[in-house]
Amino acid sequence: MSLWTDLAEVSLSITHDPVGGAPTRVLRAGNGAEHVLMLHGTSGHLEAFVRNVGAFAERFTVHAVDMLGHGYTDNPGGDLRIPRYVEHVLAYLDARGIERAHIVGESLGGWVAGRLAADHPDRVGRLVLVAPGGTVANPEVMERIRTSTRRAVETDDRALTRSRLELLMFDPANVSDELVDVRHRIYHRPAFVAGIDHLLCLQQMENRTQDLLTAEQMARIEAPTLIVWGAQNPFGDVPEAHRMQESIPGAKLEILGECGHWPQHEHAARFNDLALTFLS
Repeated sequence: MSLWTDLAEVSLSITHDPVGGAPTRVLRAGNGAEHVLMLHGTSGHLEAFVRNVGAFAERFTVHAVDMLGHGYTDNPGGDLRIPRYVEHVLAYLDARGIERAHIVGESLGGWVAGRLAADHPDRVGRLVLVAPGGTVANPEVMERIRTSTRRAVETDDRALTRSRLELLMFDPANVSDELVDVRHRIYHRPAFVAGIDHLLCLQQMENRTQDLLTAEQMARIEAPTLIVWGAQNPFGDVPEAHRMQESIPGAKLEILGECGHWPQHEHAARFNDLALTFLS
């Protein structure tokens, strides 16, 4: 299976839009009246959603975005904290003239989506939070993310990039050679290497605790919310998902078995059905 096989029958565009001083890579597909914004995780990129774009584009206008300092979107400078990610997302919506969008946020993307929904409820329709981060500061998990990412970025060894991707999966077979190639190339872009400390700043305890998505913030989320969690998520145990569900008014929770940190990829058909039913 190839990334382009997944997208072969999808009419799409990939552009680099000027957004808040940062040329931002975006994959757009579909022409629905409602918009869905897809936000990936830490050190990720829009290819995290290649198994989802086609299904979503049948009903919505889809925007899969390389977030600030990620993929092929450069960071103009400084640490990448949650308020900056939120500002970048809002700047993108404003640039496209989108008043309100549904958001599918995975990991870091879910953290950003939750904060955006809490602080700017008028801009968010519905939320699909996919193994979202940002509610706890677990030193062991933070060290695993920081160490594995830095090693893969600072060493030109495809095996380290593959290992970083395999951390996300219950079944390593979901890490294709092509996906490794895509991420390895991103990881070794000069701008990405130069900015790795700014990208990983949320894996430092002081920064993370200041930016955590608090119970008070989650209680302010008005958007109908679906949380999708992998039973074998290596970056967060199932009780974390239940606490988030209890904190967000009316939130629904789906836990997928034999699934790691990328439910939208490992169980794409099931995820697409759950998410599209919820968004519709």
